[in-house]
Amino acid sequence: MKLADRYDAPRRPTVAIIGGGFSGAAVAYHLARKNVAAKIVVYEPRAALGAGLAYDDADPAHRINVPAKRMSLLPGDPDHFVRWLEAASELDGDRHAFWGGEAFPGRAVFGRYVDEHVRPEIEAGRIHHVQARVVSTAKSGTGWIVGDADGAESFADILVIATTHPAPAIPQALAAFADDPRLTKDPLADDALRAIGADDSVLIVGSGLTGVDVVASLEARGYRGAITMISRRGLVSRGPAAETFPAEGDFITEPARSASEILARIRKDIRRAEAQGRSWQCVLDRVREQGQAIWLALTPDARLRIVRRLRPFWDVHRFRAAPMIHALIERKRFDGSLTLMKARIGDVSKAPEGFAVRLVDARGRKIVEKRFEHIVVAVGPAHGAILASQPYLSDLAAGGHVAIDPTGLGLWTDRAGRALNRSGEPSANLFVAGPLARGAFGELMGLPQVSVYAEFIAREIGVELAAAAAPLGAGI
Repeated sequence: MKLADRYDAPRRPTVAIIGGGFSGAAVAYHLARKNVAAKIVVYEPRAALGAGLAYDDADPAHRINVPAKRMSLLPGDPDHFVRWLEAASELDGDRHAFWGGEAFPGRAVFGRYVDEHVRPEIEAGRIHHVQARVVSTAKSGTGWIVGDADGAESFADILVIATTHPAPAIPQALAAFADDPRLTKDPLADDALRAIGADDSVLIVGSGLTGVDVVASLEARGYRGAITMISRRGLVSRGPAAETFPAEGDFITEPARSASEILARIRKDIRRAEAQGRSWQCVLDRVREQGQAIWLALTPDARLRIVRRLRPFWDVHRFRAAPMIHALIERKRFDGSLTLMKARIGDVSKAPEGFAVRLVDARGRKIVEKRFEHIVVAVGPAHGAILASQPYLSDLAAGGHVAIDPTGLGLWTDRAGRALNRSGEPSANLFVAGPLARGAFGELMGLPQVSVYAEFIAREIGVELAAAAAPLGAGI
């Protein structure tokens, strides 16, 4: 008897969510709150739901990079997290959490907040947490067979992909040193920087949010050495405005169709805002708010051009460092203990107590050769490795059920959040939650957009479940 045949008797349908970070936990939470007539199962190897890679971070130096008032599990209740912080007295002992009257808790605090709200749904049996990693998926009739690392197989009527982007890839020039203890491949792992001495010289490859978090972690450990931070464009994550202004601008009433048009309009609004004494941040905040509508209005060619040429500039303005971390970076650049360079690694060789590194420009011309006692890799996700990053995604790709979005940012997804197969048609009962739907929706890398999208996916699943449960001929 086939596994799927065991489910021929009348039963509640099952919604299986692969990944229990914020996106997966939020989808499950909204489904449970809607009291959908389905069994909700979340596959997540961590003990708690809601933290994932982003918020399963015990380093107190790592903070959410937007004010707490903009972080919420409930899109319709933006103060939900703030009220929880106050009720739980979470920040009473954290003297560094406030800046300019705004709260910036540690990332682990937000993870606890989500878990605390999802856990009652688990205890009540409305959400089932399978603490295991999914290792295989296969189509079975109208549903899916899900295999986990513990050897169990289960049937799901609806499958939700809620895993995040792949881990960063080690730059090719460093591949030969992958096992060297002086090379930190994953700076967000527990105690990843423990081998770095207080006076050691450090090269940080990457200058986005992960890179500046590494600087903050080293500072918190009493580090006093010299840091060189490199990226291809020499850009570093910006900080918040000195004074907060309401978001301003309108980019969707008459949406732009080309990359040059939307860029020109953003620049025009920034010039006007700054001429009137406001900041560029208030304009970019509106772009972020309207990001999905802006993205959906662009032509496919415009999206590709933005990804290939403008995304690094957008990222450092959109994904700003928490103010206390931004201030640290500026102070260290001013006193010379941190040097930011527009460069990439040319070649690397082993040297006494570390590495000899040749830094080159975009054309491969030598800039400088320096010695570093440690190298920390802080580059972005390996977007090109999405389908190979997890066995279950490889299974879905081999079956033709998923494909890479034309932008290369994630999985090919339609506007209802359904995965598109290799022919560009919706895969039945297969949804994409979280950042892997970024190619279709544009702005899906930070809250509150991820929270809004999770609620949207839960609503779409609810509609599909209701339609499947409707009696034959209903509505005729």
